[in-house]
Amino acid sequence: METTHRLRYAILALILFLSLLWSLASASQQENSYPNSRFIAHPQWLKAHLEDTDLVIADVRTDDHFDGALIPGAIRLPWSKFRFNDIGNDVATTFIGIAQAQDILGRHGITPKDTIVLYDSVERDGGATASYVFWVLDILGHENKKILVRGIDGWKDAGYDLVTTPRETKPLLYQAPAKKIQKQQLITGNFVYKQLGDFCYQIIDVRSREEYMGEKGTKGLDGTPLKLGHIPTAVNINYQNAWTDMETKAVKSYARLQNLYAGLDASKAVIVYCNSGRRSAFSYFILRLMGFERVYTYEKSWKEWGNPDRFFPVETRENKLASSMLPTPSTATRTVSSQKSSEASSSDGSGSGKPAGGYISCGG
Repeated sequence: METTHRLRYAILALILFLSLLWSLASASQQENSYPNSRFIAHPQWLKAHLEDTDLVIADVRTDDHFDGALIPGAIRLPWSKFRFNDIGNDVATTFIGIAQAQDILGRHGITPKDTIVLYDSVERDGGATASYVFWVLDILGHENKKILVRGIDGWKDAGYDLVTTPRETKPLLYQAPAKKIQKQQLITGNFVYKQLGDFCYQIIDVRSREEYMGEKGTKGLDGTPLKLGHIPTAVNINYQNAWTDMETKAVKSYARLQNLYAGLDASKAVIVYCNSGRRSAFSYFILRLMGFERVYTYEKSWKEWGNPDRFFPVETRENKLASSMLPTPSTATRTVSSQKSSEASSSDGSGSGKPAGGYISCGG
């Protein structure tokens, strides 16, 4: 009888132990799983898919940051090919355009059906320039695209082989379906200006705090000092804060990203900007990874908004996200009462433009 009781206690203890292990594993998996995990590629995944016929690996580093080493099968597709200096409007390095972008992709042997894995390097870019090409692909409605975690450095650290010769490609026709092209992504300063105070838009300045507060300035394409400060109502969330640390530049877990963006309302649109669109492209990618659907990169950013010849307003006071809520992905239209929106607004300008009554929908 005593032996039977001991056996039962042992079985019960084993069940409790296994339950604990399962709970810990589930919690860990949930913390490190992003709503849009399909946009992330780990070196192990890429190694296992190197022979896929529809896979395109693109090294997006510019020539001055290219060390001659490539992931096997990679093509050279410098991100700068998608940018040009808009001298007429005194704006440096802006998107080359939808037609030209499709031409570039086609000349590199890429089709809309391919799965594209983009990578850069930790030292120079930390995912920012790969994110810019990701944004371009998003505009074209390209479904299957990923960014390699920690770029070529992650591949090296995994102990995988490198090559010195890029894969040769034959020119193909890249023709994005017209209905998939997201022209609305190409927003301008005038568009952003019209949304100031709009309840349905949130603006994030991803530059350094010194730039945001007007303590550090930059210059325009012609060398003219740009205005100091930030776009009114914008909050400051430095793009670098999405990294676990400045050395490895790995992306934080989903739980930590939620804390970073606490107060951001996933039912509303988000506009991100920096100085020239590179840093904001990374924040754009992070928000897309988190499941945000209505995210816009104001690419011309401070190069346009801060131009002294443009009559866009600036401010130097700090704005804060008003709510402590954690953002969760939402693709559905949400209806928000004026009472709730009033509670979510703040007098510092971060939540202005609250509705006067009834209900308001921020689309979806």
